[in-house]
Amino acid sequence: MGIAWIKPARLRQQGMLGMNCRNVEFINRYNDRRLYPLVDNKLKTKLLAQEYGVPTPRLQFVVREQHEISHIERQLVDRETFVLKPAKGSGGKGILVVVGRRGDRFIKNSGVEIDVADIRRHMSNILAGLYSLGGTPDVVVIEDLIAFDECFAGYSHEGVPDIRIIVFRGYPVMAMLRLATHASDGKANLHQGAVGLGLAMDSGRCLNAVQFSRRIKSHPDTARPLNDIHIAGWRDILILAAQCHDMIGLGYIGTDIVLDQHLGPQLLELNARPGLSIQIANGRGLLPRLRHVESLQERRQMPAEQRVDYAMRKFAEPDAAAQGRAL
Repeated sequence: MGIAWIKPARLRQQGMLGMNCRNVEFINRYNDRRLYPLVDNKLKTKLLAQEYGVPTPRLQFVVREQHEISHIERQLVDRETFVLKPAKGSGGKGILVVVGRRGDRFIKNSGVEIDVADIRRHMSNILAGLYSLGGTPDVVVIEDLIAFDECFAGYSHEGVPDIRIIVFRGYPVMAMLRLATHASDGKANLHQGAVGLGLAMDSGRCLNAVQFSRRIKSHPDTARPLNDIHIAGWRDILILAAQCHDMIGLGYIGTDIVLDQHLGPQLLELNARPGLSIQIANGRGLLPRLRHVESLQERRQMPAEQRVDYAMRKFAEPDAAAQGRAL
């Protein structure tokens, strides 16, 4: 049984975190700007994750200079699938996903075929800074394609779902699943039309789902009911997110995690300025949870596993509340 959609005004009464408060009291206060390049540059994040043993899609190779593009077909000759992205891109811009090939032609996740000339052009645009933050020169990162976990079959359109978890001072405090749609062009970007699905911190089950900030009950493209979603291995996913705080050193971060069918949870990227729409997906505000974690001075040195166990207990959904909030 569902409930009426919670309006933004009501969310503010329930502890909605606003942009000014987020920027001043959490990002500016807890995130050392000297560490921003470690998250704003996906290559640096990936190399650091490899150093710390945090699982992340395998790096295939990197293109740093324009002259390397002229013979790029040599490095692509035996590659059936890969993801090509700008190291300093944001909002999913500039990401090219190749899911197969037919002879000399490459098949994108949308089904469109491209050739090596198209890939050269795309790489050249990345190096020129077309997709980077501030338009600065960039590098091309080519990594393994995530093997779509079958638990999400029918729940995402032409894209791999990802899990966004807000981590504050090492504690996971709120999570959502982002599902690609036709409107979002296969990208897990809520502003472009992806579905945001709030997840219970204690279990990874569905609490609420929205598209374009409106509450929905089923996926807009596949019509599959969203209340059936329950993420397996939830504690391990939260531990991975908590470990990212230890790895990167920032106090307030968004961790984006994907589930590989063979390798399990993988860190996709980190964000030092995570958006606020996760509150809309969950139907509740972040601020009370953040204030609570601020009060836990004596617990800051706990290992990631203990921090996660604490968060799962503290931010658990009571059974009655969960039943009332479920889709």
